[in-house]
Amino acid sequence: MTATELWQEIGAGESILTRIVRLIFMLVAAAAFYFLAVLPMSWPQQAVCGLLILLMALALARSSDSYLITLTLMIMSVFCTFRYAIWRITTIVQFFRNPTSHWGALDAFFILSLILAETYAFIILFLGYFQTIWPLRRAPVALPDEEEEWPHIDVLIPTYNEPLDVVRFTALGALNMDWPVDKLHVYILDDGRRDEFRQFAAEAGIGYKTRNDNAHAKAGNINAALKSTDSPYVAIFDSDHVPTRSFLQMTMGWFLRDPRLAVLQTPHHFYSPDPFERNLQQFRIIPNEGELFYGIVQDGNDFWNATFFCGSCAVLRRQALDEIGGIAVETVTEDAHTSLRLQMKGWGTAYINIPQAAGLATERLSAHVGQRIRWARGMIQILRIDNPLFAPGLRFPQRLCYLNAMLHFLYAVPRLIFLTAPLIYLILSHTNVPGSWAAILAYALPHLILSNVTNSRIQGEHRHSFWNEIYETVLSPYILLPTMMALINPGLGKFNVTAKGGVVKRTFFDTRIAQPFLILLILNLAGLLFAFPRFFLWDRDRPGTVLMNVLWCCFNVIILGVATAVAREMRQLRTTVRIAIVTPVRACIPDGRVLEGETIDMSSGGSSIRLSEPVDLPLQTELLLSFPLPAGESHLRAGVVTIEGSVLRVKFEHLSIAEQEVLTTVLYSRADSWLGWGETRKSDNVLLSLAHIFQISIHGLVATTQSLFNFKKSSRKKAQRVSATTSAVLALAAMLWSAAPHLHAQPAIDPQAVAVWWTRLALWFPAVPGLAAVVVMVLAFLLATWLRNWLRMKARTRLKMLD
Repeated sequence: MTATELWQEIGAGESILTRIVRLIFMLVAAAAFYFLAVLPMSWPQQAVCGLLILLMALALARSSDSYLITLTLMIMSVFCTFRYAIWRITTIVQFFRNPTSHWGALDAFFILSLILAETYAFIILFLGYFQTIWPLRRAPVALPDEEEEWPHIDVLIPTYNEPLDVVRFTALGALNMDWPVDKLHVYILDDGRRDEFRQFAAEAGIGYKTRNDNAHAKAGNINAALKSTDSPYVAIFDSDHVPTRSFLQMTMGWFLRDPRLAVLQTPHHFYSPDPFERNLQQFRIIPNEGELFYGIVQDGNDFWNATFFCGSCAVLRRQALDEIGGIAVETVTEDAHTSLRLQMKGWGTAYINIPQAAGLATERLSAHVGQRIRWARGMIQILRIDNPLFAPGLRFPQRLCYLNAMLHFLYAVPRLIFLTAPLIYLILSHTNVPGSWAAILAYALPHLILSNVTNSRIQGEHRHSFWNEIYETVLSPYILLPTMMALINPGLGKFNVTAKGGVVKRTFFDTRIAQPFLILLILNLAGLLFAFPRFFLWDRDRPGTVLMNVLWCCFNVIILGVATAVAREMRQLRTTVRIAIVTPVRACIPDGRVLEGETIDMSSGGSSIRLSEPVDLPLQTELLLSFPLPAGESHLRAGVVTIEGSVLRVKFEHLSIAEQEVLTTVLYSRADSWLGWGETRKSDNVLLSLAHIFQISIHGLVATTQSLFNFKKSSRKKAQRVSATTSAVLALAAMLWSAAPHLHAQPAIDPQAVAVWWTRLALWFPAVPGLAAVVVMVLAFLLATWLRNWLRMKARTRLKMLD
């Protein structure tokens, strides 16, 4: 970061004197924090200091929901993490320099691997705090009163192999957005070149475009359409993302207000459960995997003018696209790459956190993994091709936001290290963390607890505690190779389309996708078995060291238990997703009566309706349903499937294009369709979330065991494969253990020294540790106060700079 950039970021729009005062305060606070972070303490002193910081932080967290307290906790968390990092590095250096350590090459490898994994975690923690330090929460801007001033818009819906039953509702939803008909141009971009799509487009009055090849996949498809269209703005929707009627009304105002705005992104909302939600039966109980990004990260990016284009549910300015040569085609994540190049040219981006479109989540874990592999590979490709640290035209905060997004997908190696680190000591008898177990806990616990509490406060509404570990554990074995290969050669790999709208005909355990989790699980269980002889026979003088690694192993087993449970694919025979929608409806029955009622739920295939009075109708009776819509009542034909008192279920069949439009409007396109989905969820609590995960893990481990060893239902071949894998892993663990030298895993603690330190603890309490903890809290609060005022001013400047 240059001095000029620092000067600009400290106080845009402030007087020189104010900037100087703020800069001096920042430097003094940073120097004080650094001094306290490197201040040497014995482990009892550090235990007192860390405990006091934790108690004060937890008291602050419980005292108020103020964002000032959140910023204070963030700063205290950074301090504890930095102090832990300094201690870890210092301890490792001392360990290698100590001639009595008796370390070997394997010890050095294990120790350095773990500290590198922790360093990555520290960096991601700091960047995450920076990225989400002030979510902007941008509101829509009103359009001009005169529709003549509203611009023409091309709506592009790229498709390749998705079924027409998925694409038709997106196209009809786009066609019925609230925008002047003569200024709204909807096109299906069919890279599959299918006759039924051409016919549907002609019947619905929608544009249809194809090309002679499939070069550059989705990006090439859009770029080809851009050459044959000319509206000044382009809205893009994936084939399963159905827009609401209000989409353009909510987004276009900012383009008319800001002539340098290139992209405005809205959330990707999913009305069907992803594999984690479906297989773990957590749909609408916990936030889904993508909600953290769209719920908090994108709002944080918007504050720094670093919002990412996400490929769908967004509007782009054609002039900006023309300036960079269209959608980027060099990587498989063309969307984020495009927004990066736009911002390198000085264009702005924006985000409105109001769901204005909804789509289908991936049904099976294998498809979900494939999609994430593409994302991971693409982001690393961007890191290699247009590294944001060195790309011209970016401001320093933009560089950090893009860098964090790309570094995030390198979590595979650190996560796998964390999942195996305790085995280094428990099974192999090598050192994993130099230092006494008491010192490790004294330094590590404040960092771990405070970072979890702070993150829960920042993002708990969108990501419950410890679920990040689950998501990364599931994906790490699969994104490891693609990301490493992309680092070496960014040109490797190809674009793959994520399958949507499928079914799962039976419940089954996907042993192929679960193999890495099973191997890791078996290894950690083996580590727990080795802990017994190590505790009672081999290392009786190091009970704390053994117990600390056992706790680490137990946590890994819990996480891996959930990971294996996700691989148990639950049966799903419905080809259409049922959505809980309560809306008034009038049912006209054959005898002429009109009954009032309301829907209970709906799908594109049918609906459940609660009428105002019981009704007795033969099955297959055709009804005419009337729904109140902005343009007046619209009708929809339906056939009766079942009747239970006043509740009947109906089925939609052979609908005309006009009726399909009505169904699209009622089911997907209401302006409030996707609002309030998270309101019924329980708030995040670190301990309760861990307990909830523990319950899911136990259930998952039991179900996994039954699936693997229920030989009556499993094929003999699968049973043999599982048995062979288990035997091989156990044999490998035994071989490694028998071949490993029995080194002292960590220095033992002299019981007499412990007694002496705890005797002196009362004398030290009011001195260095207590004073350091108080100073940390006071400095953090003062710095948070200044930071809040500066962030508030910067947010107002960003939103009102065009007034």
